Amino acid sequence: MNFKKVTLTILTTFLMCSAAWAQSSAELQKQRERLNREIAELQKTIRSTANEKMLSQKQVNALSTQLNLREQKISTISSELKLINNQIAANNTEVKNLIAQLEKLRQDYEKMILFAFRNKNAYNKMMFIFAANDFNQGFKRVKYLQQFNDSRKIRAKEIADTQNKIRQKIAQLEADKKKHQTLINEQQGEKNIIAKERSTHSQVLSQLLTQERGFKRELTKKQQEDRRLASAIQSAIRREIAEARRKEEARRRAEEAAAEARRAAAAGAKAKPGDKKTPTTTPTTTTRKSDSEVLRATPEAAKLSADLKSNRGRLPWPVSNGNIIQHYGVDRVGRNVTVNHENIKIRTNTGAAAKSVFAGTVTRTLTVSGNKVVIISHGDIFTAYGNLSSFSVSEGQKVSAGQTLGVVGTDEEAGISVLEFSMYQGMSTLNPESWLSR
Repeated sequence: MNFKKVTLTILTTFLMCSAAWAQSSAELQKQRERLNREIAELQKTIRSTANEKMLSQKQVNALSTQLNLREQKISTISSELKLINNQIAANNTEVKNLIAQLEKLRQDYEKMILFAFRNKNAYNKMMFIFAANDFNQGFKRVKYLQQFNDSRKIRAKEIADTQNKIRQKIAQLEADKKKHQTLINEQQGEKNIIAKERSTHSQVLSQLLTQERGFKRELTKKQQEDRRLASAIQSAIRREIAEARRKEEARRRAEEAAAEARRAAAAGAKAKPGDKKTPTTTPTTTTRKSDSEVLRATPEAAKLSADLKSNRGRLPWPVSNGNIIQHYGVDRVGRNVTVNHENIKIRTNTGAAAKSVFAGTVTRTLTVSGNKVVIISHGDIFTAYGNLSSFSVSEGQKVSAGQTLGVVGTDEEAGISVLEFSMYQGMSTLNPESWLSR
């Protein structure tokens, strides 16, 4: 195979691999920068609560979350190191191949130089030409000498190009090794910080356990507030289901009455004078529909539900900027306390707007213990947006995805803006995190 083709193939493959590696490396670096920002935000929260006389659940959660983020960062750095190690190995292999090719080029070039030395004077060249058997052979020998001179120049250039590529690869190797060492140092730094933070976290937990009675009272109060809010949302959804069931039942009865009237009219048309009339009513049995089936009874509601479900994992966030500070499901707090959260809490900017994650209709606007809540129906799926300071929509209003529903309120204890977001299918709670985009 021609050497140029071999070199071009190897270079093209390397560039493609380099591009893919660069893309993956850039994504990991972006992820590491995002984790750094979140860690910095949590560090501010921890500093702001460090001087409080009474420890709060917020401080413990912030410390736990920060530890998790640092562990995620270490995992991200490990992935970056793996990519760099692969790149270093690929570059080492490339350098070895280029050195082998350079040696082959040099050997070929030495043979050319030796041949040229033996035929360096014009007399030898002329004798080589005139020794031909005929004119055609003599012409071919002239072309051969010309091509030989051109080939020497080409080989010399190929040697220079290969040497340049080797220098570039070695420089890239040195840069990769420096980045590798920098990441190792950063990873080790994170491990050292984690060790210190675990100690701090243990101290905080130890102090918190001494205040456990007061903490439990505080937690119980919060749970009662959450339950009141969840109960109010569920009551609103229950009323919506009852109203949908009432409409469905009225629609069913109207359809049965119309069908009965059509049967009676048909029977009357066929009856002869003097015939005894017989009842035409046929007993019917209906299966009670589920809550979800009732809520999807209309074509519009069925389409809205299907569209929303097809976008699971891709829904926009209910705020423009924010991070989750309370996750859905069972959360263990301290040594003896577990809490089951039916919603998620998203920390956001002060005065941020709460936005609808999908098109729908405002079912209810509630105020529970000063907590303003907007509930939106999307067929058999409901979304609820709590801890608002004001409303921008009213009951019965149709909203589109991204439409502002109100202003996010402030958590008085934490001093930060927090949106409480929950999702339901009928009366069953859903994990909002699995529906929102990553």
